[in-house]
Amino acid sequence: MEINIVFIVILIVILSAGFVSAGDIVHQDNVAPKRPGCANNFVLVKVPIWIDGLENTEYVGVGARFGPTMESKEKLANHTRLALADPPDCCSKPRNQLTGEVILVHRGNCSFTVKANVAEEAGASAILIINNQTELFKMVCESDADVNIKIPAVMLPQDAGSNLENHINNNTRVSVAFYSPKRPAVDIAEVFLWLMAVGTILLASYWSAWTAKEVAIEQDKLLKDASEEFLQVGSAGSSGFVDINTMSAVLFVVFASCFLVMLYKLMSFWFVEVLVVLFCIGGVEGLQMCLVALLSSFSWFQRFAESFIKVPFFGAVSHLTLAVCPFCIAFAVVWAVYRRISFAWIRQDILGIALIITVLQIVRVPNLKVGTVLLGCAFLYDIFWVFASKWLFHESVMIVVARGDRSGEDGIPMLLKIPRMFDPWGGYSVIGFGDIILPGLLVAFSLRYDWLANMNLRAGYFVWAMTAYGLGLLVTYVALNLMDGHGQPALLYIVPFTLGTFITLGKKRGDLKTLWTQGEPERPCPHLQLQPLQQKD
Repeated sequence: MEINIVFIVILIVILSAGFVSAGDIVHQDNVAPKRPGCANNFVLVKVPIWIDGLENTEYVGVGARFGPTMESKEKLANHTRLALADPPDCCSKPRNQLTGEVILVHRGNCSFTVKANVAEEAGASAILIINNQTELFKMVCESDADVNIKIPAVMLPQDAGSNLENHINNNTRVSVAFYSPKRPAVDIAEVFLWLMAVGTILLASYWSAWTAKEVAIEQDKLLKDASEEFLQVGSAGSSGFVDINTMSAVLFVVFASCFLVMLYKLMSFWFVEVLVVLFCIGGVEGLQMCLVALLSSFSWFQRFAESFIKVPFFGAVSHLTLAVCPFCIAFAVVWAVYRRISFAWIRQDILGIALIITVLQIVRVPNLKVGTVLLGCAFLYDIFWVFASKWLFHESVMIVVARGDRSGEDGIPMLLKIPRMFDPWGGYSVIGFGDIILPGLLVAFSLRYDWLANMNLRAGYFVWAMTAYGLGLLVTYVALNLMDGHGQPALLYIVPFTLGTFITLGKKRGDLKTLWTQGEPERPCPHLQLQPLQQKD
Protein backbone atom coordinates (compact mmCIF):
# COMPACT_ATOMS: atom_id res chain seq x y z
CA MET A 1 0.00 0.00 0.00
CA GLU A 2 2.91 2.34 0.70
CA ILE A 3 4.01 2.29 -2.97
CA ASN A 4 0.53 3.16 -4.17
CA ILE A 5 0.21 5.98 -1.67
CA VAL A 6 3.59 7.46 -2.62
CA PHE A 7 2.52 7.44 -6.27
CA ILE A 8 -0.73 9.16 -5.39
CA VAL A 9 1.16 11.66 -3.22
CA ILE A 10 3.40 12.72 -6.08
CA LEU A 11 0.48 12.96 -8.45
CA ILE A 12 -1.78 14.82 -6.03
CA VAL A 13 0.87 17.38 -5.09
CA ILE A 14 1.57 18.02 -8.76
CA LEU A 15 -2.10 18.26 -9.61
CA SER A 16 -3.12 20.19 -6.54
CA ALA A 17 -3.75 23.68 -7.74
CA GLY A 18 -1.81 25.77 -5.27
CA PHE A 19 -4.32 28.52 -4.93
CA VAL A 20 -7.49 29.53 -3.15
CA SER A 21 -10.45 30.86 -5.06
CA ALA A 22 -13.99 32.07 -4.72
CA GLY A 23 -14.78 32.60 -8.41
CA ASP A 24 -14.16 35.83 -10.29
CA ILE A 25 -16.94 38.39 -10.70
CA VAL A 26 -14.58 41.22 -11.71
CA HIS A 27 -12.26 40.54 -14.64
CA GLN A 28 -9.23 42.76 -15.00
CA ASP A 29 -7.78 43.10 -18.50
CA ASN A 30 -4.47 44.86 -19.07
CA VAL A 31 -4.61 44.19 -22.82
CA ALA A 32 -7.81 46.11 -23.51
CA PRO A 33 -6.82 49.80 -23.22
CA LYS A 34 -8.40 52.14 -20.69
CA ARG A 35 -9.09 55.84 -21.20
CA PRO A 36 -11.61 58.39 -19.91
CA GLY A 37 -15.10 57.10 -20.65
CA CYS A 38 -13.74 53.62 -21.29
CA ALA A 39 -12.31 52.50 -17.95
CA ASN A 40 -14.89 50.12 -16.45
CA ASN A 41 -13.84 46.71 -15.19
CA PHE A 42 -15.46 43.78 -16.94
CA VAL A 43 -18.02 42.70 -14.36
CA LEU A 44 -20.51 39.86 -14.43
CA VAL A 45 -24.09 41.16 -14.55
CA LYS A 46 -27.28 39.45 -13.41
CA VAL A 47 -30.16 39.83 -15.85
CA PRO A 48 -33.49 38.70 -14.30
CA ILE A 49 -36.28 38.15 -16.81
CA TRP A 50 -40.06 38.69 -16.49
CA ILE A 51 -42.49 37.18 -19.01
CA ASP A 52 -45.93 38.87 -19.07
CA GLY A 53 -45.21 40.30 -15.63
CA LEU A 54 -44.16 36.97 -14.06
CA GLU A 55 -40.56 36.35 -13.04
CA ASN A 56 -39.23 33.63 -15.32
CA THR A 57 -35.49 33.08 -15.12
CA GLU A 58 -32.19 34.88 -14.67
CA TYR A 59 -29.24 35.05 -17.05
CA VAL A 60 -25.66 36.14 -16.43
CA GLY A 61 -23.99 38.54 -18.83
CA VAL A 62 -20.91 40.74 -18.81
CA GLY A 63 -20.71 44.52 -18.67
CA ALA A 64 -18.80 46.70 -21.12
CA ARG A 65 -15.67 48.77 -20.70
CA PHE A 66 -17.77 51.87 -21.52
CA GLY A 67 -21.02 53.31 -20.18
CA PRO A 68 -22.15 53.86 -16.57
CA THR A 69 -21.27 51.35 -13.86
CA MET A 70 -23.85 48.75 -12.93
CA GLU A 71 -26.18 49.06 -9.96
CA SER A 72 -25.13 46.64 -7.21
CA LYS A 73 -28.52 46.15 -5.50
CA GLU A 74 -31.42 44.34 -7.14
CA LYS A 75 -34.07 46.51 -5.50
CA LEU A 76 -32.55 49.63 -7.09
CA ALA A 77 -32.29 48.12 -10.59
CA ASN A 78 -34.80 49.43 -13.14
CA HIS A 79 -37.42 46.95 -14.32
CA THR A 80 -37.69 47.80 -18.04
CA ARG A 81 -39.45 46.39 -21.09
CA LEU A 82 -37.31 44.70 -23.76
CA ALA A 83 -37.65 45.53 -27.47
CA LEU A 84 -36.05 44.06 -30.59
CA ALA A 85 -33.74 46.20 -32.70
CA ASP A 86 -34.64 46.92 -36.31
CA PRO A 87 -32.24 46.39 -38.03
CA PRO A 88 -31.22 43.50 -35.71
CA ASP A 89 -27.54 44.51 -35.41
CA CYS A 90 -28.31 48.17 -34.52
CA CYS A 91 -25.46 49.34 -36.73
CA SER A 92 -27.72 52.04 -38.20
CA LYS A 93 -30.57 54.16 -36.89
CA PRO A 94 -33.50 51.95 -35.77
CA ARG A 95 -36.71 52.18 -37.78
CA ASN A 96 -38.78 52.05 -34.57
CA GLN A 97 -38.54 54.96 -32.13
CA LEU A 98 -37.86 53.82 -28.56
CA THR A 99 -39.22 55.37 -25.38
CA GLY A 100 -36.90 54.13 -22.67
CA GLU A 101 -36.98 50.41 -23.55
CA VAL A 102 -33.94 48.12 -23.34
CA ILE A 103 -33.00 47.23 -26.92
CA LEU A 104 -31.99 43.65 -27.80
CA VAL A 105 -29.46 43.55 -30.66
CA HIS A 106 -27.31 40.99 -32.47
CA ARG A 107 -23.51 41.01 -32.52
CA GLY A 108 -23.41 42.09 -36.19
CA ASN A 109 -20.39 43.64 -37.88
CA CYS A 110 -20.09 47.11 -36.35
CA SER A 111 -18.33 47.96 -33.10
CA PHE A 112 -19.92 47.83 -29.65
CA THR A 113 -19.56 51.57 -29.14
CA VAL A 114 -21.33 52.27 -32.44
CA LYS A 115 -24.26 50.08 -31.35
CA ALA A 116 -24.45 51.79 -27.96
CA ASN A 117 -24.37 55.29 -29.50
CA VAL A 118 -27.07 54.40 -32.05
CA ALA A 119 -29.27 52.84 -29.34
CA GLU A 120 -28.87 55.88 -27.08
CA GLU A 121 -29.79 58.29 -29.88
CA ALA A 122 -32.91 56.18 -30.60
CA GLY A 123 -34.11 56.59 -27.00
CA ALA A 124 -33.10 53.22 -25.48
CA SER A 125 -32.36 53.11 -21.76
CA ALA A 126 -29.86 50.24 -22.16
CA ILE A 127 -28.52 47.89 -24.80
CA LEU A 128 -28.46 44.09 -24.49
CA ILE A 129 -26.18 42.46 -27.06
CA ILE A 130 -26.54 38.81 -28.12
CA ASN A 131 -23.15 37.26 -28.76
CA ASN A 132 -22.67 35.04 -31.80
CA GLN A 133 -21.16 32.31 -29.58
CA THR A 134 -22.19 30.51 -26.40
CA GLU A 135 -19.35 32.19 -24.50
CA LEU A 136 -19.20 35.81 -23.43
CA PHE A 137 -16.94 38.40 -25.03
CA LYS A 138 -15.29 41.48 -23.54
CA MET A 139 -16.74 44.65 -25.04
CA VAL A 140 -13.92 47.16 -25.50
CA CYS A 141 -13.57 50.59 -27.11
CA GLU A 142 -11.82 51.40 -30.38
CA SER A 143 -9.12 54.04 -30.27
CA ASP A 144 -11.22 56.58 -32.22
CA ALA A 145 -14.64 55.63 -30.77
CA ASP A 146 -17.08 58.09 -29.22
CA VAL A 147 -17.23 56.86 -25.63
CA ASN A 148 -19.52 59.54 -24.22
CA ILE A 149 -22.15 56.85 -23.66
CA LYS A 150 -24.76 57.29 -20.94
CA ILE A 151 -26.60 53.94 -21.18
CA PRO A 152 -25.36 50.59 -19.82
CA ALA A 153 -24.34 47.83 -22.22
CA VAL A 154 -24.50 44.14 -21.37
CA MET A 155 -23.65 41.07 -23.43
CA LEU A 156 -25.53 37.77 -23.16
CA PRO A 157 -24.46 34.37 -24.53
CA GLN A 158 -26.10 33.23 -27.76
CA ASP A 159 -28.55 30.72 -26.26
CA ALA A 160 -29.88 33.19 -23.66
CA GLY A 161 -30.36 35.93 -26.28
CA SER A 162 -32.15 33.54 -28.63
CA ASN A 163 -34.63 32.57 -25.91
CA LEU A 164 -35.47 36.22 -25.26
CA GLU A 165 -35.87 36.88 -28.96
CA ASN A 166 -38.28 33.95 -29.33
CA HIS A 167 -40.41 35.22 -26.45
CA ILE A 168 -40.75 38.66 -28.04
CA ASN A 169 -41.55 37.19 -31.47
CA ASN A 170 -44.37 35.23 -29.81
CA ASN A 171 -45.97 38.55 -28.80
CA THR A 172 -45.23 38.17 -25.10
CA ARG A 173 -44.19 41.10 -22.94
CA VAL A 174 -40.58 40.67 -21.80
CA SER A 175 -38.98 42.86 -19.13
CA VAL A 176 -35.41 42.83 -17.82
CA ALA A 177 -33.24 44.44 -15.14
CA PHE A 178 -29.47 44.79 -14.76
CA TYR A 179 -27.45 44.64 -11.56
CA SER A 180 -24.04 43.38 -10.46
CA PRO A 181 -24.12 42.47 -6.75
CA LYS A 182 -20.94 42.68 -4.76
CA ARG A 183 -19.58 39.80 -2.77
CA PRO A 184 -19.74 40.02 1.04
CA ALA A 185 -16.44 40.95 2.65
CA VAL A 186 -16.29 37.53 4.33
CA ASP A 187 -18.30 34.42 3.59
CA ILE A 188 -18.73 31.78 6.26
CA ALA A 189 -17.52 29.19 3.73
CA GLU A 190 -14.03 30.67 4.00
CA VAL A 191 -14.13 30.31 7.78
CA PHE A 192 -15.05 26.63 7.52
CA LEU A 193 -12.44 26.05 4.82
CA TRP A 194 -9.81 27.66 7.05
CA LEU A 195 -10.85 25.41 9.94
CA MET A 196 -10.74 22.35 7.70
CA ALA A 197 -7.22 23.11 6.47
CA VAL A 198 -5.85 23.92 9.93
CA GLY A 199 -7.64 20.97 11.54
CA THR A 200 -6.34 18.56 8.90
CA ILE A 201 -2.74 19.59 9.50
CA LEU A 202 -3.30 19.44 13.27
CA LEU A 203 -4.59 15.84 13.15
CA ALA A 204 -1.95 14.72 10.68
CA SER A 205 0.86 16.28 12.73
CA TYR A 206 -0.21 14.52 15.94
CA TRP A 207 -0.51 11.19 14.17
CA SER A 208 2.93 11.61 12.56
CA ALA A 209 4.55 12.70 15.85
CA TRP A 210 2.90 9.88 17.81
CA THR A 211 4.17 7.29 15.32
CA ALA A 212 7.69 8.76 15.37
CA LYS A 213 7.73 8.77 19.17
CA GLU A 214 6.56 5.14 19.35
CA VAL A 215 9.36 4.09 17.01
CA ALA A 216 11.91 6.09 19.03
CA ILE A 217 10.75 4.51 22.31
CA GLU A 218 11.02 1.04 20.81
CA GLN A 219 14.52 1.78 19.53
CA ASP A 220 15.61 3.11 22.91
CA LYS A 221 14.38 -0.07 24.61
CA LEU A 222 16.38 -2.22 22.24
CA LEU A 223 19.49 -0.08 22.69
CA LYS A 224 19.14 -0.22 26.44
CA ASP A 225 19.05 -4.01 26.27
CA ALA A 226 22.01 -3.96 23.84
CA SER A 227 19.92 -6.04 21.45
CA GLU A 228 21.48 -6.94 18.09
CA GLU A 229 18.01 -6.94 16.57
CA PHE A 230 18.00 -3.13 16.68
CA LEU A 231 18.94 -2.63 13.04
CA GLN A 232 16.26 -4.99 11.81
CA VAL A 233 13.54 -3.45 13.95
CA GLY A 234 14.66 0.09 13.13
CA SER A 235 14.58 -0.67 9.43
CA ALA A 236 11.16 -2.26 9.65
CA GLY A 237 9.79 0.67 11.65
CA SER A 238 10.91 3.19 9.09
CA SER A 239 9.89 1.24 5.98
CA GLY A 240 6.44 2.75 6.06
CA PHE A 241 7.80 6.30 5.72
CA VAL A 242 9.24 8.16 2.75
CA ASP A 243 11.78 10.88 3.50
CA ILE A 244 12.09 13.64 0.91
CA ASN A 245 15.66 14.64 0.00
CA THR A 246 16.99 17.89 -1.40
CA MET A 247 17.20 16.65 -4.97
CA SER A 248 13.60 15.42 -5.02
CA ALA A 249 12.50 18.77 -3.59
CA VAL A 250 14.19 20.61 -6.46
CA LEU A 251 12.92 18.19 -9.10
CA PHE A 252 9.41 18.77 -7.77
CA VAL A 253 9.24 22.11 -9.59
CA VAL A 254 10.42 20.65 -12.89
CA PHE A 255 8.10 17.64 -12.93
CA ALA A 256 5.18 19.57 -11.47
CA SER A 257 5.51 22.28 -14.12
CA CYS A 258 5.70 19.77 -16.96
CA PHE A 259 2.69 17.88 -15.67
CA LEU A 260 0.71 21.08 -15.16
CA VAL A 261 1.34 22.15 -18.75
CA MET A 262 0.27 18.71 -19.93
CA LEU A 263 -2.95 19.06 -17.96
CA TYR A 264 -3.49 22.51 -19.42
CA LYS A 265 -3.03 21.29 -22.99
CA LEU A 266 -4.99 18.05 -22.61
CA MET A 267 -7.78 19.35 -20.38
CA SER A 268 -11.00 17.71 -21.56
CA PHE A 269 -13.91 15.70 -20.24
CA TRP A 270 -12.13 12.35 -20.54
CA PHE A 271 -8.98 13.68 -18.91
CA VAL A 272 -10.93 14.88 -15.88
CA GLU A 273 -12.47 11.39 -15.72
CA VAL A 274 -8.95 9.97 -15.41
CA LEU A 275 -8.23 12.41 -12.57
CA VAL A 276 -11.46 11.34 -10.87
CA VAL A 277 -10.34 7.70 -10.99
CA LEU A 278 -6.90 8.56 -9.58
CA PHE A 279 -8.49 10.67 -6.86
CA CYS A 280 -10.80 7.79 -5.93
CA ILE A 281 -7.84 5.39 -5.67
CA GLY A 282 -5.97 7.76 -3.40
CA GLY A 283 -9.11 8.60 -1.44
CA VAL A 284 -9.92 4.92 -0.84
CA GLU A 285 -6.43 4.19 0.45
CA GLY A 286 -6.39 7.31 2.58
CA LEU A 287 -9.84 6.71 4.06
CA GLN A 288 -9.01 3.05 4.70
CA MET A 289 -5.75 3.86 6.49
CA CYS A 290 -7.41 6.52 8.65
CA LEU A 291 -10.35 4.28 9.60
CA VAL A 292 -8.11 1.33 10.43
CA ALA A 293 -5.89 3.51 12.63
CA LEU A 294 -8.94 5.02 14.34
CA LEU A 295 -10.72 1.71 14.96
CA SER A 296 -7.50 0.03 16.13
CA SER A 297 -7.41 2.41 19.09
CA PHE A 298 -10.55 0.73 20.48
CA SER A 299 -10.06 -2.53 22.35
CA TRP A 300 -13.02 -4.12 20.55
CA PHE A 301 -11.23 -3.97 17.19
CA GLN A 302 -7.64 -4.66 18.27
CA ARG A 303 -7.98 -8.41 17.78
CA PHE A 304 -9.08 -7.88 14.16
CA ALA A 305 -6.32 -5.35 13.57
CA GLU A 306 -3.64 -7.74 14.84
CA SER A 307 -4.81 -10.84 12.95
CA PHE A 308 -3.78 -11.15 9.30
CA ILE A 309 -4.68 -13.10 6.18
CA LYS A 310 -2.74 -13.49 2.96
CA VAL A 311 -4.33 -11.80 -0.04
CA PRO A 312 -3.00 -12.33 -3.60
CA PHE A 313 -0.96 -9.36 -4.89
CA PHE A 314 -1.25 -7.57 -1.51
CA GLY A 315 0.40 -9.98 0.90
CA ALA A 316 -0.60 -10.05 4.56
CA VAL A 317 -3.65 -7.88 5.24
CA SER A 318 -5.40 -7.48 8.59
CA HIS A 319 -8.98 -8.63 9.01
CA LEU A 320 -9.92 -5.08 10.03
CA THR A 321 -8.54 -3.70 6.77
CA LEU A 322 -10.54 -6.25 4.78
CA ALA A 323 -13.69 -5.31 6.68
CA VAL A 324 -13.20 -1.57 6.13
CA CYS A 325 -12.12 -1.74 2.49
CA PRO A 326 -15.57 -2.40 0.89
CA PHE A 327 -17.05 0.59 2.72
CA CYS A 328 -14.22 2.86 1.51
CA ILE A 329 -14.59 1.68 -2.08
CA ALA A 330 -18.36 2.16 -1.99
CA PHE A 331 -17.93 5.63 -0.47
CA ALA A 332 -15.59 6.74 -3.29
CA VAL A 333 -17.66 5.15 -6.05
CA VAL A 334 -20.85 6.86 -4.86
CA TRP A 335 -19.05 10.21 -4.89
CA ALA A 336 -17.67 9.59 -8.40
CA VAL A 337 -21.09 8.67 -9.79
CA TYR A 338 -23.01 11.50 -8.11
CA ARG A 339 -20.24 14.12 -7.94
CA ARG A 340 -22.31 16.71 -9.82
CA ILE A 341 -25.14 16.89 -7.27
CA SER A 342 -25.26 19.76 -4.80
CA PHE A 343 -24.02 17.86 -1.73
CA ALA A 344 -21.24 15.88 -3.41
CA TRP A 345 -18.66 18.30 -2.03
CA ILE A 346 -19.09 16.71 1.43
CA ARG A 347 -17.88 13.30 0.24
CA GLN A 348 -15.13 14.93 -1.81
CA ASP A 349 -13.85 16.78 1.24
CA ILE A 350 -13.95 13.64 3.39
CA LEU A 351 -11.93 11.69 0.83
CA GLY A 352 -9.55 14.62 0.37
CA ILE A 353 -8.95 15.14 4.09
CA ALA A 354 -8.34 11.41 4.63
CA LEU A 355 -5.86 11.40 1.75
CA ILE A 356 -4.02 14.49 3.02
CA ILE A 357 -3.74 13.07 6.55
CA THR A 358 -2.36 9.81 5.16
CA VAL A 359 0.12 11.64 2.97
CA LEU A 360 1.42 13.66 5.91
CA GLN A 361 1.72 10.45 7.92
CA ILE A 362 3.82 8.65 5.28
CA VAL A 363 5.81 11.40 3.55
CA ARG A 364 8.21 13.37 5.76
CA VAL A 365 10.84 16.07 5.56
CA PRO A 366 13.88 14.82 7.54
CA ASN A 367 15.25 18.26 8.44
CA LEU A 368 14.70 21.98 8.02
CA LYS A 369 17.08 22.19 5.08
CA VAL A 370 14.93 19.89 2.94
CA GLY A 371 11.79 21.66 4.15
CA THR A 372 13.23 25.03 3.13
CA VAL A 373 14.21 23.82 -0.34
CA LEU A 374 10.82 22.15 -0.88
CA LEU A 375 8.74 25.12 0.27
CA GLY A 376 11.02 27.60 -1.48
CA CYS A 377 10.61 25.77 -4.78
CA ALA A 378 6.86 25.42 -4.24
CA PHE A 379 6.69 29.15 -3.47
CA LEU A 380 8.21 30.03 -6.86
CA TYR A 381 6.15 27.37 -8.63
CA ASP A 382 2.91 28.71 -7.20
CA ILE A 383 3.63 32.34 -8.10
CA PHE A 384 4.77 31.55 -11.62
CA TRP A 385 1.85 29.34 -12.62
CA VAL A 386 -0.82 31.56 -11.07
CA PHE A 387 0.53 34.97 -12.14
CA ALA A 388 3.53 34.85 -14.49
CA SER A 389 2.08 32.13 -16.75
CA LYS A 390 -0.33 34.76 -18.14
CA TRP A 391 2.57 36.28 -20.08
CA LEU A 392 3.21 33.01 -21.92
CA PHE A 393 -0.27 31.50 -22.21
CA HIS A 394 -2.46 34.66 -21.98
CA GLU A 395 -4.29 33.14 -19.01
CA SER A 396 -3.39 31.70 -15.61
CA VAL A 397 -2.50 28.05 -16.24
CA MET A 398 -2.99 27.06 -12.59
CA ILE A 399 -6.46 28.59 -12.36
CA VAL A 400 -7.58 27.18 -15.71
CA VAL A 401 -6.52 23.66 -14.66
CA ALA A 402 -8.06 23.94 -11.21
CA ARG A 403 -11.39 25.16 -12.58
CA GLY A 404 -11.43 22.42 -15.19
CA ASP A 405 -11.99 24.88 -18.05
CA ARG A 406 -12.78 23.23 -21.40
CA SER A 407 -13.65 19.98 -19.61
CA GLY A 408 -17.35 20.47 -18.88
CA GLU A 409 -16.66 19.70 -15.20
CA ASP A 410 -16.85 21.98 -12.17
CA GLY A 411 -13.12 21.88 -11.46
CA ILE A 412 -10.70 19.04 -10.85
CA PRO A 413 -11.30 16.89 -7.75
CA MET A 414 -7.94 17.61 -6.06
CA LEU A 415 -9.47 20.44 -4.02
CA LEU A 416 -11.25 20.97 -0.73
CA LYS A 417 -14.38 22.97 -1.47
CA ILE A 418 -17.34 24.47 0.36
CA PRO A 419 -20.28 26.29 -1.27
CA ARG A 420 -20.39 30.02 -0.59
CA MET A 421 -23.43 30.41 1.63
CA PHE A 422 -24.12 34.16 1.59
CA ASP A 423 -22.68 35.00 -1.82
CA PRO A 424 -25.28 36.25 -4.34
CA TRP A 425 -23.15 34.71 -7.09
CA GLY A 426 -23.01 31.30 -5.42
CA GLY A 427 -20.05 29.14 -6.37
CA TYR A 428 -17.47 27.50 -4.13
CA SER A 429 -14.53 28.56 -2.02
CA VAL A 430 -11.71 26.11 -2.71
CA ILE A 431 -8.18 25.36 -1.59
CA GLY A 432 -5.71 23.09 -3.39
CA PHE A 433 -4.27 20.02 -1.69
CA GLY A 434 -0.76 21.41 -2.17
CA ASP A 435 -1.57 24.39 0.03
CA ILE A 436 -2.17 21.95 2.89
CA ILE A 437 0.25 19.11 2.14
CA LEU A 438 3.41 21.13 1.46
CA PRO A 439 3.36 23.44 4.53
CA GLY A 440 1.85 20.56 6.50
CA LEU A 441 5.08 18.59 6.01
CA LEU A 442 6.98 21.34 7.85
CA VAL A 443 4.38 21.66 10.60
CA ALA A 444 4.37 17.88 11.17
CA PHE A 445 8.18 17.95 11.31
CA SER A 446 8.04 20.60 14.03
CA LEU A 447 5.82 18.47 16.29
CA ARG A 448 7.96 15.35 15.75
CA TYR A 449 11.00 17.35 16.81
CA ASP A 450 9.21 18.72 19.89
CA TRP A 451 8.13 15.28 21.06
CA LEU A 452 11.51 13.66 20.48
CA ALA A 453 13.15 16.54 22.39
CA ASN A 454 10.54 16.25 25.18
CA MET A 455 9.57 19.90 24.74
CA ASN A 456 6.24 21.15 25.98
CA LEU A 457 3.99 23.17 23.71
CA ARG A 458 5.24 26.48 25.08
CA ALA A 459 8.92 25.72 24.61
CA GLY A 460 8.54 23.86 21.33
CA TYR A 461 8.13 24.84 17.69
CA PHE A 462 4.80 23.25 16.82
CA VAL A 463 2.50 25.94 18.25
CA TRP A 464 4.48 28.62 16.44
CA ALA A 465 4.49 26.72 13.13
CA MET A 466 0.77 25.93 13.42
CA THR A 467 -0.05 29.55 14.25
CA ALA A 468 2.09 30.79 11.36
CA TYR A 469 0.27 28.51 8.94
CA GLY A 470 -3.12 29.67 10.20
CA LEU A 471 -2.13 33.33 9.87
CA GLY A 472 -0.66 32.79 6.41
CA LEU A 473 -3.88 31.16 5.22
CA LEU A 474 -5.91 33.93 6.84
CA VAL A 475 -3.90 36.59 4.99
CA THR A 476 -4.52 34.61 1.79
CA TYR A 477 -8.28 34.92 2.26
CA VAL A 478 -7.94 38.63 3.03
CA ALA A 479 -6.05 39.06 -0.25
CA LEU A 480 -8.67 36.95 -2.03
CA ASN A 481 -11.47 39.26 -0.90
CA LEU A 482 -9.49 42.39 -1.68
CA MET A 483 -9.00 41.06 -5.22
CA ASP A 484 -12.74 40.50 -5.77
CA GLY A 485 -12.50 36.73 -5.71
CA HIS A 486 -9.55 36.33 -8.08
CA GLY A 487 -7.62 33.10 -7.42
CA GLN A 488 -4.59 33.66 -5.21
CA PRO A 489 -1.42 31.54 -4.87
CA ALA A 490 -1.81 30.59 -1.22
CA LEU A 491 1.85 29.58 -0.83
CA LEU A 492 2.81 33.18 -1.63
CA TYR A 493 1.55 34.06 1.85
CA ILE A 494 1.83 30.75 3.74
CA VAL A 495 5.49 29.95 2.99
CA PRO A 496 6.98 33.23 4.33
CA PHE A 497 4.87 32.91 7.49
CA THR A 498 5.68 29.26 8.29
CA LEU A 499 9.26 29.06 7.06
CA GLY A 500 10.21 32.53 8.29
CA THR A 501 8.80 31.84 11.76
CA PHE A 502 10.53 28.45 12.01
CA ILE A 503 13.97 29.69 10.91
CA THR A 504 13.82 32.86 13.02
CA LEU A 505 12.77 30.97 16.14
CA GLY A 506 15.36 28.24 15.61
CA LYS A 507 18.15 30.80 15.26
CA LYS A 508 17.00 32.70 18.33
CA ARG A 509 16.95 29.52 20.45
CA GLY A 510 20.25 28.20 19.12
CA ASP A 511 18.67 25.07 17.58
CA LEU A 512 18.99 26.10 13.94
CA LYS A 513 22.06 23.94 13.19
CA THR A 514 20.42 20.83 14.62
CA LEU A 515 17.11 21.56 12.90
CA TRP A 516 18.85 22.32 9.61
CA THR A 517 21.04 19.22 9.32
CA GLN A 518 19.93 16.47 11.72
CA GLY A 519 16.24 17.20 12.07
CA GLU A 520 16.01 15.55 15.47
CA PRO A 521 17.52 16.28 18.88
CA GLU A 522 20.76 14.71 20.04
CA ARG A 523 20.32 11.27 21.58
CA PRO A 524 23.48 10.18 23.42
CA CYS A 525 23.05 6.42 23.48
CA PRO A 526 22.38 5.42 19.86
CA HIS A 527 25.68 6.63 18.43
CA LEU A 528 27.71 4.81 21.07
CA GLN A 529 25.88 1.51 20.76
CA LEU A 530 25.30 1.45 17.02
CA GLN A 531 29.03 1.40 16.20
CA PRO A 532 29.81 -2.10 17.55
CA LEU A 533 26.74 -3.47 15.76
CA GLN A 534 27.88 -1.95 12.48
CA GLN A 535 31.37 -3.42 12.94
CA LYS A 536 29.89 -6.88 13.44
CA ASP A 537 27.99 -6.55 10.17
